[in-house]
Amino acid sequence: MLYQNLIQSIGNTPLVCLKKESCSPGNVFAKMELLNPFAMKDRVAKQAILEAKRTGELKEGAPIIESSSGTLALGVAMVGGFYRHEVHIVTDPRIDAITLRKLESMGACIHIVRKMSQHGWQSARLEKLQQLRNQYPNAYWLRQYENPENPKSYKMLAEELLQDLKNIDILVGSVGSGGSLCGTARALKEQGCYPKVVAVDAVGSVLFGQPDKPKRLQGGLGNSLHPPNIDHSIIDEVHWLNDQEAFGATVELARIEKIFAGNSSGSVYAVARWISRQVRPETNIVAIFPDRGDRYCQTIFDESYRLQHEITLPEQLTPQKVSYGTVVDRWSYSRLNQGANHGKYTAVY
Repeated sequence: MLYQNLIQSIGNTPLVCLKKESCSPGNVFAKMELLNPFAMKDRVAKQAILEAKRTGELKEGAPIIESSSGTLALGVAMVGGFYRHEVHIVTDPRIDAITLRKLESMGACIHIVRKMSQHGWQSARLEKLQQLRNQYPNAYWLRQYENPENPKSYKMLAEELLQDLKNIDILVGSVGSGGSLCGTARALKEQGCYPKVVAVDAVGSVLFGQPDKPKRLQGGLGNSLHPPNIDHSIIDEVHWLNDQEAFGATVELARIEKIFAGNSSGSVYAVARWISRQVRPETNIVAIFPDRGDRYCQTIFDESYRLQHEITLPEQLTPQKVSYGTVVDRWSYSRLNQGANHGKYTAVY
């Protein structure tokens, strides 16, 4: 397919049917958002920046600033740089060498905070970002955690899913800023599709009533802050995986499905596959895979790193069901909205 530029190629990612286990009556379809030019958040960068330019919030030639330790930074550098805006990315020491080199190659200005503040790396980055706002008063701050253009950018993703599947019974996605899962779920419901919405989070993330563990190893999902873009009312169930479980599932995703992805995708894969064993026949489960595995070459996909952090490949993990608010340290899940209408979806777990 011919595009006039790389920005036009964002979206229209493949939907792949994953291998079906003999004990799994449900079907799992992976939405391969990792096959965008950089990753899923290319959609956010494109939507937010073009809308800001349309409304005049982003002036011609003005700088763009954003806080990101991962894929949004790449999307902003790509889209902002393409439209001749100087891009400033505030990040922290967790940024991997591959992402750093990609940002540098696109000409982004990178600001790395060196220590956590009161609420971990996120708040330290936001403090630095505020300094940049003072330095560049005409700069556009994308604000992924609260910008409504973040969830709006996933309307197209929902439309793509409805073009490919006659019915979607369960939607599974990781949560960090809240944009992808909540935006996709809301857009599906606006189109008359009412899936059960399952959020995937990290143990040690505060997004769903857990205590903060700023030194957790997982990246790409979870948060130490509460982003306004998370709409808890649209989410029916949440699963938490710890670092060992998430990383083990990510390696297993590559080994079994040949999908080289990051730990957000690995965690979503573990949850979607487990759900597929619990549901009635022909239940359609869509799992959003947001990120590639490139930035985890020296961590998740490095055997010495896994040995150092006691990460083993689980034979078959089973989550524990807990009441919402229970502090967890291993894979657990909790129901949020018991009485929601899920269309034709009927679960047995």
